[in-house]
Formats: sequence, C-alpha cells, structure tokens
Amino acid sequence: MMEPHRHASHPKLSARLKRAEGHLRSVIGMIDDGHPCLDIAQQLQAVEKAIRSAKQALIHDHMDHCLDGENSETDRAELKAISRYL
Repeated sequence: MMEPHRHASHPKLSARLKRAEGHLRSVIGMIDDGHPCLDIAQQLQAVEKAIRSAKQALIHDHMDHCLDGENSETDRAELKAISRYL
C-alpha cells in the first residue's frame, strides 16, 4: 500500500478548497434563485480565483518540498510536468 503524501500546508489547502466549495454552492443557489447574470459572473470569478490560488499554493509547496534542488533529470522532468498546471 502506498503511504499518504502529505505536507504541513495540506490542511490549510483543504480548508481553502472547502470554502471555495461552499462559495460555489452559493453561486449555484444564485442561479437557481434567478439572480442577475452580472452578480453570478462576479461570484464565479471569486470562486475561480480561490481555486487558482489554492492550485498555485499546492504547486509552489511541491516545488519547495518535493524537488531535491540538485537539478537532477528527475527533478527537471517533474518540474516540467507540474508547471503545465500553472
């Protein structure tokens, strides 16, 4: 069995995503309740920004803690792979 891959930042990242999830649920409620499109778009922008910020935090944490910094072939390949998600 594979051991869990956890960093000290993961609980905060999880909490941040749970807030974004709640925010997204409220946007869905706005759509269902017939709120104006401008208001919905503004809230969707906020959700998108929260998720993008969480993704960047995860990637930066990975770069800080998972790459050994010795510029190895493996590190370069992994950095190229994860940078596609920035």
